[in-house]
Amino acid sequence: MQNIPNEEMAAAWNGVSGRAWVDEQRLLDQTYEPIEKMLVEEVAAAGARAVLDIGCGAGATTLAVARSLGSRGQATGIDISSPLIDVARARAKRAAPATQFICADAQTHAFAPAQFDLMMSRFGVMFFDDPVAAFTNLRRAAIAGGALRLVVFRSIAENPFMTTAERAAAPLLANLPPRKPNAPGQFAFADAARVRRILADGGWSEVALAPVDIECGFPESDLERFFTRLGPLGQVLRDADEATRQRVIREVRTAFAPYLRGGEVRFNAACWMISARVA
Repeated sequence: MQNIPNEEMAAAWNGVSGRAWVDEQRLLDQTYEPIEKMLVEEVAAAGARAVLDIGCGAGATTLAVARSLGSRGQATGIDISSPLIDVARARAKRAAPATQFICADAQTHAFAPAQFDLMMSRFGVMFFDDPVAAFTNLRRAAIAGGALRLVVFRSIAENPFMTTAERAAAPLLANLPPRKPNAPGQFAFADAARVRRILADGGWSEVALAPVDIECGFPESDLERFFTRLGPLGQVLRDADEATRQRVIREVRTAFAPYLRGGEVRFNAACWMISARVA
């Protein structure tokens, strides 16, 4: 039986995970707006004119770059999730009609060669089942000297906020999926040496990883939506009975107390800013 690249991720992002991210688009965009601004600044500093946003989701970062480029350039987003790309295209009609969105797997999509002078991503590149193949494919779509700018999470240990919900819920739920080191997912690019190997094997040069710590936040009123709709806990709670669900919600809310400040949830996102270039 033939293996289909990223089959599991495609099913998730075109199913319940994708729909959850559509529903929580406003919350996610607000939470990660500081990273969006950082990437827009990177695009400007590089003088880029043709930009690809990898794993663009509902298109917030793509549209922010398109606004910054104006008539001087073109922003394109690619994502495997049809529900998220539908949202991105609808947003583009209102805000940046020239922006393009591709619903496809960046690991296998047949890009036109040598068309982008910069490729970027906000948490969109950690999900490939064969990251070397993905970055080899992406390199072919970059011009000679083209740049790469990726924001990814560092280690689980450095991002305790991100696992607060599942750690608090674990005593009450036997079926929480374990975090597997280097497996496709949120922390797949935590190991700097592994990332350097992936990009070098994919044909990228001048690979560098700079640690960046970014304060993020959202209203406390959105906290329950955050942990019941998104992430591993959100997946499990969809199938839990109501009594278990309410016990978990109480425990998890209490666990987030250290992050509550004046009606907001505030946390540090410990990330890598990854840069590389096509030789």
